[in-house]
Amino acid sequence: MIGIDLGSRNVKIVRFAAGKIIEKKIYDTIKFYRHYGKNVNNRLQLDWERLELPREDIVATGYGKMTIELEGAVQIPEIQAHSIGAVYQSKLADFTLLDIGGQDTKVIKIRKSRAVDFLTNDRCAASSGRYMENMAAVLGISLQELASYNQDPVELSSTCAIFGETEIIARIVEGYSLERLAAGVNYALYKRFSTMLNKLYSDIIIMSGGGSLNQALRDIIARETGCQVIELDEPLFNGALGCCVYNEA
Repeated sequence: MIGIDLGSRNVKIVRFAAGKIIEKKIYDTIKFYRHYGKNVNNRLQLDWERLELPREDIVATGYGKMTIELEGAVQIPEIQAHSIGAVYQSKLADFTLLDIGGQDTKVIKIRKSRAVDFLTNDRCAASSGRYMENMAAVLGISLQELASYNQDPVELSSTCAIFGETEIIARIVEGYSLERLAAGVNYALYKRFSTMLNKLYSDIIIMSGGGSLNQALRDIIARETGCQVIELDEPLFNGALGCCVYNEA
């Protein structure tokens, strides 16, 4: 069984058998399309031979499922894939899933192991992993270091990723410490999806996507909401894993 999550920034592939992951791969999305895509009748199609994966049962999700043709694949919505993956990994039935992807954030309310409501913020990169990448670059630090700071954050009011860069540069010039600036970035990201978390409230928040690797962000969410915050074992591959579990249901 193969699950493919064609994300905006990365493509995640999982091979799944006997209730466990037997292989997982992650690719930059553009490089993946260039290297593993082929033009067939003016349509981008996945070249399975070059990808070197067996033609097993295939389920796909993500933005790219409409961009590249996956011959023989079943396609399911992202919300469904991520919900199934989170329920499977966490073994919980009632929680709110916060998925911070490369260019969007999804909040999904799950009850009795099913998605009952969801909200997304996909109109601006300021609420996504791209924002963290850009701000870390401006500060001259790695994402790992950015994830270390959550105390005494500098106030950052801009809700736009581009203007946010300008604002943090101004704060640097004003002499604020790196620690406070990095904490401000993490807290600003939290503020941008906090309303969605409040609307789809649960005592337990499960995080997935690349944003879940940010320990400071997890600490901020727990502190501000009072909720238990859980990171999945395979946060980057949750959607692809959900595709696999969907096929076995």
